[in-house]
Amino acid sequence: MGTKNKLIKRFLSNPKDFTYEEFVRLFAIFGYEQSNKGTTSGSRIEFTNGENSFMMHRPHPKNIIKSYVMKEALSYVKDNKLIEKYNNENNGKDE
Repeated sequence: MGTKNKLIKRFLSNPKDFTYEEFVRLFAIFGYEQSNKGTTSGSRIEFTNGENSFMMHRPHPKNIIKSYVMKEALSYVKDNKLIEKYNNENNGKDE
């Protein structure tokens, strides 16, 4: 199992110590880009992929994703079938 699949598996296990950097890498695997919502956005971050987007608050002062954000992200990933799309596009390959 490659690093991308390991990260996806870790995310699906809903760990209590999932970091913001892991979150950014996870959404990058699914083809999403991170952007701030503007100069007055504060800690709001949006991950976009075309017309699809997921918005969250960057964790602070610690770097650990809050449990409610993990639940929202898990629902978003499942509802939008991001894992299935990733697997279909990569035919099970993990780089």
